[in-house]
Amino acid sequence: MKLPVIKHLTSFIEENDEDFVIETIETLEGLTEVSSLKDEELDVIGELISNMYGALEVKKLINEGATQKDALNNFMKRVLGAIDK
Repeated sequence: MKLPVIKHLTSFIEENDEDFVIETIETLEGLTEVSSLKDEELDVIGELISNMYGALEVKKLINEGATQKDALNNFMKRVLGAIDK
């Protein structure tokens, strides 16, 4: 996950609508079923999907009252904590 990408996507959601990101996730998930995709291509799609889910989670934290900075920091702490385990 890339924090600058998540931050940018969070801003995109604020300016537009989270439905755009949700529909993009669904499209990318559908693409993963293409049998001719290489592992590297699947990795890129997976990274995009995880960043989009991250942005949706950060936006949820903001909607619950957190500042963008706190929401991003708390989200990344949670992600890093999950990786360490």
